[in-house]
Amino acid sequence: MKGVYGKNYHIIKMDKKQKVIVICGPTASGKTALSIELAKQINGEIISADSMQIYKDMDIGSAKPTKEEMQGIKHYLLDFVAPNERYSVADYKRQAELSIEEVLSKGKVPIVVGGTGLYIDSLIYGIEYKELEFDDKYRKELEKMAEEEGLEELYEKAKKIDAQAMESISKNDKKRILRVLEIYNQTGKTKTELEIESRKNGVKYDYIVFALNMDREKLYERINLRVDIMLKQGLEEEVKALLSKYNVFPTAMQGLGYKEMKQYLDGDITKQEAIDKIKQETRRYAKRQLTWFRKNKQTIWLDATKPKQDNIDTILQKYKE
Repeated sequence: MKGVYGKNYHIIKMDKKQKVIVICGPTASGKTALSIELAKQINGEIISADSMQIYKDMDIGSAKPTKEEMQGIKHYLLDFVAPNERYSVADYKRQAELSIEEVLSKGKVPIVVGGTGLYIDSLIYGIEYKELEFDDKYRKELEKMAEEEGLEELYEKAKKIDAQAMESISKNDKKRILRVLEIYNQTGKTKTELEIESRKNGVKYDYIVFALNMDREKLYERINLRVDIMLKQGLEEEVKALLSKYNVFPTAMQGLGYKEMKQYLDGDITKQEAIDKIKQETRRYAKRQLTWFRKNKQTIWLDATKPKQDNIDTILQKYKE
């Protein structure tokens, strides 16, 4: 019998949950390079937690790691959803747990890596985001309200419904504002209420969560440089190819870089305005990511400016405890 005293009063331990390393943090903080080096040292494989890198044909703007950058380390949940398809947090949680199980079955260490807070929370808190049937009519009503009355009106409307959820959602984050309203419209319950209910089910694995951070000005410099590199790599051409290949973009074209480049291609703003806007919105997004990850009390913070090996040593020390 597990967890009780056996013969000679030796303690027989309860079966422990299997450990999963999580590396999160803001965009451009070095998560990819750190996780790949870590995986090489501990026989690990990487499960992405990035809501833009799931999409096919969206490589440059999503900063998807190349085969060369992966250095032979297997990555899961990259490059497998068409941009004209819907993909929910519930889809992610289900497929991420299957991927973790596959890595563990090989006797390897699963490393979840990414900056999408909802994806990471769905795993580390065991949140079951219910599969909601998409209500196109209600979405169009909300879109019309946003256009005619402004996004701030929708933000305030959502705040009255679920003030707690809106604490971590920016007034500019249209996607998440609409989600809070849609959840309440379709279930009669708030996003917060549903999350509290689902957390009662417990967590499947022992998640050890690390987050990268650095001086804000240094991070913003890295973001600006990353945007310049994306433009040199052909972000404009990538967006043109996407627009010619796909007709509908339920979520994909809301991604940073893609949205602004589309505005330029549509003639709504100049190219320089698009570039400046991408940099500004990415900096704002990084700030929101840091706010999001700070509310996770179990997070162990790492200094992204330290040598990679120093941070790997910290991760391994905590992993072995």
